[in-house]
Amino acid sequence: MSRSLLVIAGEVSGDMHAARVIETLRRRGADVACWGIGGDELRAAGVEIRYDISDMAVLGLWEVIKRYGFFRRTFNEMVRAMEAQKPDAVLLVDYPGFNLRFAREARRRGVKVLYYICPQVWAWHRSRITRMAELVDRLMVIFPFEVDVFRETSLPVDFVGHPLVETARKATHEPPAELPWRGEGERVAILPGSRAQEMERILPPMLEAARIMEAKRPGISFLVAAPSDRMAGEAEALMDRAQIRPTQLAVVPGQTRQVLRQARAAMVASGTATIETALMACPMIIVYKTSPLTYWFGKRLIRVPYLGMVNIVAQRPLCPEFLQHEAQPAAMAEATLALLEDGPERNTMVSGLRDVARQLGEEDAAEKTASILMEELGLT
Repeated sequence: MSRSLLVIAGEVSGDMHAARVIETLRRRGADVACWGIGGDELRAAGVEIRYDISDMAVLGLWEVIKRYGFFRRTFNEMVRAMEAQKPDAVLLVDYPGFNLRFAREARRRGVKVLYYICPQVWAWHRSRITRMAELVDRLMVIFPFEVDVFRETSLPVDFVGHPLVETARKATHEPPAELPWRGEGERVAILPGSRAQEMERILPPMLEAARIMEAKRPGISFLVAAPSDRMAGEAEALMDRAQIRPTQLAVVPGQTRQVLRQARAAMVASGTATIETALMACPMIIVYKTSPLTYWFGKRLIRVPYLGMVNIVAQRPLCPEFLQHEAQPAAMAEATLALLEDGPERNTMVSGLRDVARQLGEEDAAEKTASILMEELGLT
């Protein structure tokens, strides 16, 4: 019997991870018509895309406010489409600002709500945990500690493992890529984020830190790992405008894991990239800057001691964090240079990163998630 599944993934990472799940459903022969919000990855997996993530992905409170009208129209149109097409279930992927509201509308209309990649409700007010449990029928989480977060609720929660584990381990078995490292010395990766708004704030201090490092370590080289050709273009434009930057510098799109594999250390924007870097066992510092308004609100709402997800999983400050006004190039350079040296600091971090990787599960997140979807859709 054919089933209908409404999928909403509003960001690049969610598009990628959801696509692996849909591909697994297809490979298993599940008769499921999928449609909704996504990007190139979900489109390639056979999902009918109504709104593309290129229109959906924004960062920060002020940026969301500026595009409020667009998001409201998109939300209302997707609710009307859900009413008209009556899917058997909705699969929501991260993207909490939009998806938690959509979960409420789906629940009101009697549509089963499945959630993959838990919003970080545990980092905000604890009341959100109870509210989310009331809106979702089944939750598939990618961090082991998230199961305990919902322990006191009736929400069924499955730890499926982190979807990046499989891709990271595959990268370690691939032949090393030919990358444009321009120096003969140590290699440092720069990961300035996956959104243009992030990169505009985070890349300049990273470039300044790299220039300081170059002055102290002649021959050192840097690669900016961009998630796509479009973001590589954004990075190159920022580099062209930068007043301070290293001489041995290049941009590489779509090869993040290969860049990390070959780097001795990395400067990484806080987010999913810290987990990817940890899975490649590359020592890192974590950097983050956002608009003053967003930072002001965030400081008053966040209830976790660290921003970097790798530190949250490790439950300790494994990797140094340089946030907002603390993202000073001189301090960032000093911390990164320390990671290039063989010794206790580097060895302790590498050991800690490997422990984080072990906690993130095996290479079957998409398989486990697809099995749950088939069960919930009555296809097993």
